[in-house]
Amino acid sequence: MIKKILLLAFIAFGSVTMVAQTTVSGTVKDAKTGETIPGANIKISRKSVGTNTDFDGYFVLKVADKPPFTLEISVLGFHTAKVEITKNNQKVDVDLVENETSLDEIVVSASRTPERIMESPVTIERMDSRAIKNTSAPSFYDGLENLKGVDVNTNSLTFKSINTRGFATFSNTRFMQLVDGMDNSSPALNFALGNLLGMSELDVKTVELLPGASSALYGANAFNGIMFMTSKSPFEDQGISLSLKGGMTSQEAGGNNEFTDFNIRMAYAFSDKFAAKATLSVLEGTDWFATDYRNTRGGELVAGDRESDRNYNGVNVFGDVVSTNINGVAKALESLGVIPNGAASLIPSENISRTGYNERDLIDYGVESVKFGGSLNFRPFGDDRLEVILNSKFGVGTTQYLGGQKYSIKNFFMQQHKLEVRGKNFFVRGYVTDEDAGDSYNTLFTAININRAWKDDNTWFGQYTGAYLQGTLGGLTSDQAHALGRQTAETGRYEPGSAEFKAAFNKVTNDPNLLTGAKFRDQTKLYHGDANYNFQDVIDFAEIQVGTSYRRYSLNSFGNIFTDADGPINYDEYGIYTQAQKKFLEDDRLKITASLRYDKAQNFDGNFSPRVSFAYAGGENKNQNFRASFQTGFRNPTTQDQYIGLDVGSAILVGGVEDNIDRYSTTFQDAGVSYTLTGRDAYENSYTVSSGGTVKADVAFVKPEKVTAFEVGYRGLVNTGASNRITVDLSVYYNKYEDFIANTNVIVPYNAVGGFKVFQLYANSTADISSYGATIGLNTKILDGFNLGLNYTLAEFEFDQAANPDFEAGFNTPKHKVKLQFGKTDLFKNFGFNINARWQDKYRWESTFVDATIKSRTVLDAQINYSVPSWKSVFKLGGANLTGQEYLSAPGVGAIGSQYYLSWSINN
Repeated sequence: MIKKILLLAFIAFGSVTMVAQTTVSGTVKDAKTGETIPGANIKISRKSVGTNTDFDGYFVLKVADKPPFTLEISVLGFHTAKVEITKNNQKVDVDLVENETSLDEIVVSASRTPERIMESPVTIERMDSRAIKNTSAPSFYDGLENLKGVDVNTNSLTFKSINTRGFATFSNTRFMQLVDGMDNSSPALNFALGNLLGMSELDVKTVELLPGASSALYGANAFNGIMFMTSKSPFEDQGISLSLKGGMTSQEAGGNNEFTDFNIRMAYAFSDKFAAKATLSVLEGTDWFATDYRNTRGGELVAGDRESDRNYNGVNVFGDVVSTNINGVAKALESLGVIPNGAASLIPSENISRTGYNERDLIDYGVESVKFGGSLNFRPFGDDRLEVILNSKFGVGTTQYLGGQKYSIKNFFMQQHKLEVRGKNFFVRGYVTDEDAGDSYNTLFTAININRAWKDDNTWFGQYTGAYLQGTLGGLTSDQAHALGRQTAETGRYEPGSAEFKAAFNKVTNDPNLLTGAKFRDQTKLYHGDANYNFQDVIDFAEIQVGTSYRRYSLNSFGNIFTDADGPINYDEYGIYTQAQKKFLEDDRLKITASLRYDKAQNFDGNFSPRVSFAYAGGENKNQNFRASFQTGFRNPTTQDQYIGLDVGSAILVGGVEDNIDRYSTTFQDAGVSYTLTGRDAYENSYTVSSGGTVKADVAFVKPEKVTAFEVGYRGLVNTGASNRITVDLSVYYNKYEDFIANTNVIVPYNAVGGFKVFQLYANSTADISSYGATIGLNTKILDGFNLGLNYTLAEFEFDQAANPDFEAGFNTPKHKVKLQFGKTDLFKNFGFNINARWQDKYRWESTFVDATIKSRTVLDAQINYSVPSWKSVFKLGGANLTGQEYLSAPGVGAIGSQYYLSWSINN
């Protein structure tokens, strides 16, 4: 009812502000086939006033403007046509010419100025609403994986991580994601949570993706790539659109589970000057169950299980990381007089771990994502010369995140608010990002502290050791004595599902003190402003742009993640840049672009990022494009790299800037003696892990990492017959890294008898690291209009492990990937289909959680769709991973099964 009232109010207000004076009618057809085109946009040039063709390609436009004026007729996949209107009741017939290839589509992000993909000086990938309709994936975000050179790592059904050109992680801080110009990353985590809190599928106008370094234009963290999601304008795309998608996920561990995905978009232009829109998305489902019970030790997979390894530490088992040597326990019991002198000699020097809890007992695998967005748009002059945009986005979601530990991200809330003023040649925007971790918690500490709720560690290991001693003295074998020890120590255990377990779980997950609880607490904020001006209407000899940006972080985890227990930590970054673009030779065939950016962060020296690119358009129709570029990029250490202070059990994580190391301290007891260690101890009195604690570690404070990137490429059309041609897009790159940021573990002693703690520090590698690769994409039409696409990606890196044995590069990318697309949008009237197949070879995944080899895989997705123009509807039936062969994106996440869906979209 509320929606109907709002719509009626929109219409009523609009009717007051417009009085029709001129009527234009006509038909829009495909110039090649002669068929009418439904859904074409008809509008007055530079204004929002317009309409759309009906399912017969016919339109009637009534406007208040008096002739003469210009009509623009456009639809995705065709060149825009312009028609001069000189009189009232004029009738026009328009033939639209289809783009020869996808290389004719317009992109903005490559140079911050509109240009054809064919003419872009760097590699770029693109997806628009037409491609979204045709994707076989369950969502447009999943469909990005079919683009060449793009990797999508699945953390959860609702959290996917995009990456290009290697060094992938779920906490992908080397790749930026911008939504309508706003950085969509979590301010505390410094990476985007996929599209969990992003954009509604109905509101997506274009997605542009730049692989590789882009710091020269977009600043720090546009290091391995950057993705731009641009939404539809309420001036240009009006009406009410609905989408309802339902289906099922199928997994061996989790079974068959339903999911639903509902989207609505409402947009209305009240006049030439004022428009508004609102979007709502609601997704609910069941996540992929994580049931990998392989054994680990020292971050590597090893043989054994709970029955065969008494120091078992399962991948998706938590709490079993708590381990101790029971011979040491026996000696302590001897010194306290609990067991007789000499009895410790009967106890083996063996590490024993507590019995943990399976992840499925600690996490509710139900997931959801609720996103609301709205904007108010004002054009003071009634056209696009100047526009003021007030935009807000709200998102709340539940998902899983695998970093150094597994987190249940529950009721995570993030909001963004932006005020932007933009015109033909400039924009100025400012926005704030505010997040709240909600009811999120760390599964490791949940398990540890539930265990400690029913029996503390000292008591548990003491009972184990005592029972082992009694069993040995009673004539039991060592295996039998160990079994007796665990059975005795486990007395009083809270079993999953019991009232005691539930009470302890609720208490622990609502307690942010990691000594007793597991709650992930965070209310970090980010403030950002940037501006850009293009002098193209002022300076003739070249297109020159200048811009600037400013950002402030306000870290506020209440001491739960960062060393901010005594109050928020604030720090700033700013940057300025310029770009000049000039065309040379006859017909402007040579385009040279040069950019330079300077960035300064509060804790680090400033960095210059230059970029120079050359693009030459050969061929009679300038359809043979050759390009080469050189650029540098850099990445500032993240908020966690700088200010984390967190004991995760297996190691103590300490950020690597100088004003952080004295902010962190931990006090603990060993054999009744109290000890205190600080972050400074980790940097100044530590030893390398690889030496076993005998060689002094030399760890400097963290600083920005840098990359020097070289790329050459070709885009063009290759004729294979009278009317057949193949689109070719080829690129080759080489990256050289300096001061690569990574984690390094060190041993910090705290007494003279071998006691130590492991610290994980954030520092820069001195090792030589480089990566190289290539992509090639081929697209053509076969068999009278069937689309066929094939692309291949090579990705490799070089790293001298011997020069830095304690360093893990974490390239985490398959060397070879092949992707195939086959389909036709009009197999017969209103019916289309699409098939996507992907293969990638095995590769090594390295992380602070666990390292493992990820097996090679082949994945098949497919969809069929049927349009009902009179209903303005599209029905779509499809599935992902149709072969049913489950696979892992990384060790520790749920195995990805099959997903089937049926959707109904109405675009009114």
